[in-house]
Amino acid sequence: MAATNHRQDSTLTQKIQQLLSGQQGVFAVAFKDLATGETILINEKTMFHAASTMKTPVMIELYKQAAAGTFSLQDSALVRNEFKSIVDGSLYRLDSAVDSQRELYRREGERLSLNELIYQMIIRSGNLATNILIEILDGKKITATMRELGAPDIQVLRGVEDQKAFDQGLNNTTTAYDQMKIYEALANGKAVNKDASDAMIRILLDQQHNTVIPALLPKDVKVAHKTGSITSVHHDAGIVFLPDGRKYVLALLSAKFTSDKEATGAMARVSQLVYRYMTGK
Repeated sequence: MAATNHRQDSTLTQKIQQLLSGQQGVFAVAFKDLATGETILINEKTMFHAASTMKTPVMIELYKQAAAGTFSLQDSALVRNEFKSIVDGSLYRLDSAVDSQRELYRREGERLSLNELIYQMIIRSGNLATNILIEILDGKKITATMRELGAPDIQVLRGVEDQKAFDQGLNNTTTAYDQMKIYEALANGKAVNKDASDAMIRILLDQQHNTVIPALLPKDVKVAHKTGSITSVHHDAGIVFLPDGRKYVLALLSAKFTSDKEATGAMARVSQLVYRYMTGK
């Protein structure tokens, strides 16, 4: 498991590598102390299927276009379950049974504010909300914005459940390094602007999927984060806010495991190691 040396604590790096080496699967770690600039980077450029971590780039692009005056976040969009494949334009529908936000399907034909769709996309990882927003925004623009934020490898090609695209290997991708860069931009108020960054962080703080980064941390530690999981893939990335006012960014990506419980448990322990290093506890 390769580690990149860049002002990083070798003892903590070794502890993380030792913990993960006992796990079946591929893991990547990107940590940055936002006060000191210290980093720990392990397999940080390894490419992974993005799963739902791509929803943070979607949110950033939405705020960017709103700030540019393309639309207002109070504007509404029609709730519909019909989308075009990026392969041939053929129509497909999402299966509500595999969406973690099923209530939205019962509101098909209604109009909801972009603010509400963003919120459901992030805190409940709603797939229907995501696809509605991606069609408004354009994946190419989302990806271009990631490049502007210093994330060279994130690709947002398509919405969720575009089976024809999946069959051709056309997937949204990410690296731990890129996740670190976009959350660093959010934490520093540079994802669009400070007001937008702060608004997005408030949404991310309401995340309801908390089995990785926050799982073993004390309750007074706040985490603004976004998870992503599909079969044999589970990620989490975000900003950790310590009670003393310090903050750090952590991205934990995993794939090719046979037990999701074991993989998420291992990543939660990595998060705990980082917390203990930062606090001396």
